Amino acid sequence: MSAVRVDRAPDPAAAEIRIRHLGRSDYEPTWRRMQQFTAERDEHTVDEIWFTEHPPVFTMGMNAAPEHLLAPGDIEVVNVDRGGQVTYHGPGQLMIYPLVALRRAGLGVRDIVTALEQAVIALLADHGVSAICRKNAPGVYVEERKVASVGLRVRRGASFHGMALNIDMDLEPFQRINPCGYEGLEVTDLRRLGIKDSPEQLRDALQEHLLEALGMAHRKRVLASD
Repeated sequence: MSAVRVDRAPDPAAAEIRIRHLGRSDYEPTWRRMQQFTAERDEHTVDEIWFTEHPPVFTMGMNAAPEHLLAPGDIEVVNVDRGGQVTYHGPGQLMIYPLVALRRAGLGVRDIVTALEQAVIALLADHGVSAICRKNAPGVYVEERKVASVGLRVRRGASFHGMALNIDMDLEPFQRINPCGYEGLEVTDLRRLGIKDSPEQLRDALQEHLLEALGMAHRKRVLASD
């Protein structure tokens, strides 16, 4: 007897991607919101990508060594549940948080990291700037200077946390830490690389590169502002 084929209806959640432009948001409430979203999502939950900017804060990953936090001064320090060491977030930096069900998207953790890195590399290439990623030091680099950092967490088969892209920042706080655990690592931003597009233009261009890198360019975009 031949097997009976059962055709399943396409999952509507796999055909959409919700984009949230959060403006400037405090770090810890945004992190807690990501945790809650991940804890409550199910197989019918639409994937989301959040774009935001944070007030000044240092974040320490789960494996962060305290000696890499040199002199935080008056900047808040938050211990978080992502991978990686210590980094800085602040005004003029674009945060990109992909909240993605990995299996449904056909992606692994390394695929998400690579997509984030390649999206930034493509954005820089649009402006004639050559950038690279490193196998053992996630992020994006231009002539040994780091312009974007990556730190992810996967829980219940879904990703959260993400990438920080330096656009037009006060870079002094990076001198108060060993960025990502590397003593003496130089940090830069897009303005210092000669890229003068507005933050909104850069966000929108990066969004398209990221969706392409994730294999989600075909998905219907659902925009949300909160």
